[in-house]
Amino acid sequence: MNAIAPICQTLKLSNLRLSYLEWNNGKKPLLLLHGLADCALVWSSLANDLSAEYHIIAPDLRGHGNSSKLDNGYFFADFIGDLEALMDRLGWSSAHVLAHSWSAKLLAIWATERPERFRSLIFVDPFFIGKIPSWFQITFPILYRVLPFLKIMGPFSSYEEAEKLARQLKQYRGWTQLQKQVFQASIEQKNNGMWGSKFVVQARDRIFEEVMQVAGLTSAIEIPTLFIKPEKGINRTQWQLKPYKTYLKNLQIVEVPGNHWAFLVEPNSFNQAVKTFLDTSAQASS
Repeated sequence: MNAIAPICQTLKLSNLRLSYLEWNNGKKPLLLLHGLADCALVWSSLANDLSAEYHIIAPDLRGHGNSSKLDNGYFFADFIGDLEALMDRLGWSSAHVLAHSWSAKLLAIWATERPERFRSLIFVDPFFIGKIPSWFQITFPILYRVLPFLKIMGPFSSYEEAEKLARQLKQYRGWTQLQKQVFQASIEQKNNGMWGSKFVVQARDRIFEEVMQVAGLTSAIEIPTLFIKPEKGINRTQWQLKPYKTYLKNLQIVEVPGNHWAFLVEPNSFNQAVKTFLDTSAQASS
């Protein structure tokens, strides 16, 4: 199938501009949420494979990509408010929603608060679904420096220097055309001439604090749910999977090849897993 270029759209809210990509060929509503420091374009392969059947929306979450970079306002409630406004703009009363890593915790909180908004849930290798001990916060400055995917925030003296680092990261292993496009969409030259991520420090800091302080799963969720578990992802033990099995009452777990960014390093297998679940979920709800 030839690649289908999305349309770049903007939702203007009272205090920010929310940029999003739209593949508007199919009719079934599907919302795709990227993880920390990523952008909407990470879903381009998946959207291309599903676009014949689904009306697909992939936003740059606030503080990321081409959306506004506010000084504050990075609580889970703020992100959920943006997404509610986006669905209202689209005329969607409910949708299938897929979320990766940190945004999967956001999805769990949102689905707990507003279950009527969801036709199905897809959690892609979620990151810290429970609360984190308060003492862990003292390690945040260290994590900001050593976590590989945050190193790409920069600053870098040139684009070439940034790309050299990117090629060493797990999400860009192989440096395919898809990975190159995603990287280029997530980086920019700053006013001082240096290069760095479009993801901003103030969003990083507040999001890490929220992840520590707020539990993602707190009560039973009956919505049809898929948990995508990459072979080399971060959820490898039964202990890590226990909260999902406890609270998600209509849960399927599927293992796919690849790492935490399976949709970038093994897109064909990842896309097929999503399609199979969505097809089954749609049939069950019809």
